[in-house]
Amino acid sequence: MGVPGLTSFIEGERNILKDVHFRNSKLIIDGCILYNFLYFNSNLDQSHGGDYDAFEGRIHKFFQALKDCSIDPYVVLDGGSNSNNSKLETFKQQAQSNINSASHLSRGLHGRGSLLPTLVNQVFKQILASLSVPMAQCTDEAVQEIASLAHRWNCPVLSNDSDFYIFNIKAGFLPISHFQWQNVSVNKTCSQKCIPCKRYTTRSFCRYFNINKQLLPVFAAVVGNDYVSLRNMGIFLRWEDHTSVEGRFAHFNGLLSWLASFQGQEEALDSVLKRIDHSYNRQKMSLARSGLSLAIEEYKVPSGFLESFFSSGVAPGPCRLPVPHRVLPDWTLLPLMKGRLPSCIVDVLQMRRQIMGTQVEDLRMPSGNITSRPIRQVLYGLLLAGRRECQSSDGPPVEYVEEYDREGMNLTSSMVEAVLPSASEQLQLDTLHRAPHSVRCEVFLETLGVSSSSLSGVPPHLRLPVAVTCYWLRHAHPQPDKPLLEALLLGLVYGVLRKQRKIQRAKRPERQLFERLIWHIKKSTGSPDLVVAHSYSQWQCCLKDSIHLNQLLSLPLPEPQCAWLYKGTLVHQLEAKLRGTMTPDSLLVECHSFEQLYRAMLRAIHKSHAAGLKSKVSGAIPPSLKKPQDDLMARMQVLALEEDDSGAEGGENPKQEDDVGWTLVRTRHKTKKRYNQSQNPEFSQKQGRISWE
Repeated sequence: MGVPGLTSFIEGERNILKDVHFRNSKLIIDGCILYNFLYFNSNLDQSHGGDYDAFEGRIHKFFQALKDCSIDPYVVLDGGSNSNNSKLETFKQQAQSNINSASHLSRGLHGRGSLLPTLVNQVFKQILASLSVPMAQCTDEAVQEIASLAHRWNCPVLSNDSDFYIFNIKAGFLPISHFQWQNVSVNKTCSQKCIPCKRYTTRSFCRYFNINKQLLPVFAAVVGNDYVSLRNMGIFLRWEDHTSVEGRFAHFNGLLSWLASFQGQEEALDSVLKRIDHSYNRQKMSLARSGLSLAIEEYKVPSGFLESFFSSGVAPGPCRLPVPHRVLPDWTLLPLMKGRLPSCIVDVLQMRRQIMGTQVEDLRMPSGNITSRPIRQVLYGLLLAGRRECQSSDGPPVEYVEEYDREGMNLTSSMVEAVLPSASEQLQLDTLHRAPHSVRCEVFLETLGVSSSSLSGVPPHLRLPVAVTCYWLRHAHPQPDKPLLEALLLGLVYGVLRKQRKIQRAKRPERQLFERLIWHIKKSTGSPDLVVAHSYSQWQCCLKDSIHLNQLLSLPLPEPQCAWLYKGTLVHQLEAKLRGTMTPDSLLVECHSFEQLYRAMLRAIHKSHAAGLKSKVSGAIPPSLKKPQDDLMARMQVLALEEDDSGAEGGENPKQEDDVGWTLVRTRHKTKKRYNQSQNPEFSQKQGRISWE
């Protein structure tokens, strides 16, 4: 991000970065940079889909360190892509780089690239909310808004985006790579805790190179940044002749020496263009002029709207947004800034485009995003088709979104049709938040092909992931088998158990279950099982897109805490053991409450498939991924029979539950004939009650 090579150049000049002990101040944090930094620098799993609970722990420790030093954090996240479309090539290059990293990790080649797990952004936002850390999600890229807020509050910025070496931030820029938050120390002069770090200011940089601060944007534009690259235009200017310095950064030193003779931006830019005009044709001259002007413009600090948001909780009015972003309905602005709506809706509404993420999976197979595409098609339908004021008698025109996703090892694009399920045909985007809860819930469940009755026995906070699991079992390719499902559900049990241990002291059976589960968490340095990785990658794609749809529909289902839903190193190990002699019962033995939770989720999945409910949008599934349901139903019947044999069958009509507590039917029954168990499991029940908090 920013200006390639500039960070290394500045760190090589010893007199520019100054050592400081930071405390007792506001701090504007580049949120996307922070969660990348915390995940990648904590040696957390990248090959098995992520370890989100460990990531949560790192986030807690980071913000506790800030609190200990009386530092008030304000986290700012990127929103949609750049509204003028100038960075599309940069985003495509990043996407291709992620595909390459996924390939390396899938073969066990660590250290050849980094890849964030699918749900990191969502986990990060949820944890900030739980910690009451002030956070804002911009409608556009965050860098200009961050610079604006830092200027107004006269406080520093924490990031590693080299664009902040160009913005004139008086209080300075703190490179996150030098921010020693794990080494909190006591300042001897004031006896207060502080964080050792390095600070950069444009004043020290310009004094060192003897140039005017106004020329820094020209320097960045000519060297090349995310917006423009003269080299990519076929324009090569030699700056090394203007310095006696040799080596890797001679062109940086030469350009800075050359710029030292100018006072203002226009004068310097005109001189650069004259150098181009002498050596290249008019077409390249025109491209260079427009590109350099655009790049320089990006370093102008706007008035911004983050100050009013953080101080008053007010979102900007539509008139204050960039013109392209005024397509956003008024009601979406505040939840979007609070991070309660996905930022992808900005790109879909504004540019009809989305660049998909990549995970470690079998790259010979179709992307895991294909499996969740029907869910996104409904999201697109609500955003695009759901905003038409009138429809012709021949039906509405078809809307499409361009999706960039991998095909094999290459980034390609395809046009994806926006689809509206029958339950949402009368909904309009501008009033979607006011639609009855029952309608919004019906749209969501219809999209996933799940009935509300099948989820009634599941705790509210797990209904969405269980519904996603039902969808995944029908749509994933290859079809998930029994060990894959069992390991996934045991992973959900682990998440609930770990969460409960944080809230209250666990009883002995629960402690023993926790110890049995964590015993299976082993650090893997080799390549993952790609069949398993591909299947769970599809599940995470389905979960992410379902969460986004649920958010757009104003949460008809309770939003789950994603940090507790998936632990890749655990479920991969469990899946391998379940293919051997281990069974879920052997893990859940003597821990009846969590055994009941496992059975309740399994029962809900079986009921959903037994009902034969199919999604009304299944026609959007590519023909290559359509498959008969017979094999899947047979597998679910086997799981149901095994559930009955284990002696843990539950009732069909559990007590009405709410979001605070959950009453689960606990069962003891005598052995029946297998036929009767499979056909009429409710006849063999005795009911007891276990309360879930």
